[in-house]
Amino acid sequence: MLYETLLLLGVLALTFMVPLLILGIGTGYTPPGELLWVHVFVVLGMYFLWYWRRGGQTLAMQTWKLRIVDTAGNPVSLGRGWTRYALAWPSVLFFGMGLWWALIDRDRQFLHDRLAGTRIVLLSGQPTA
Repeated sequence: MLYETLLLLGVLALTFMVPLLILGIGTGYTPPGELLWVHVFVVLGMYFLWYWRRGGQTLAMQTWKLRIVDTAGNPVSLGRGWTRYALAWPSVLFFGMGLWWALIDRDRQFLHDRLAGTRIVLLSGQPTA
């Protein structure tokens, strides 16, 4: 998650901070806080959905040879991906309880994966670094 966070900082710098700096400097306008949070939610959602739909892996997941699939092992659908993404926010922000869930889950899956009908799988047959 630390590696993913570093990548997300770059994504937010390009799609959030730079446009808002240009808007603020050019017009003197700063959008209200609620709109900024919606912007962050949508931008990060687009990042995750782009990668999950293209190959089931974000850049950080490629490093660790992990992939997101549905419970049948198929690529994640758009709707299921958005559900997983939306459920991950409270899962992480509520003191990480949805992440701690993996310690007691029979398949070691996060709570948001269990609820969204997705799984994180380790890619087998690939050499490790």
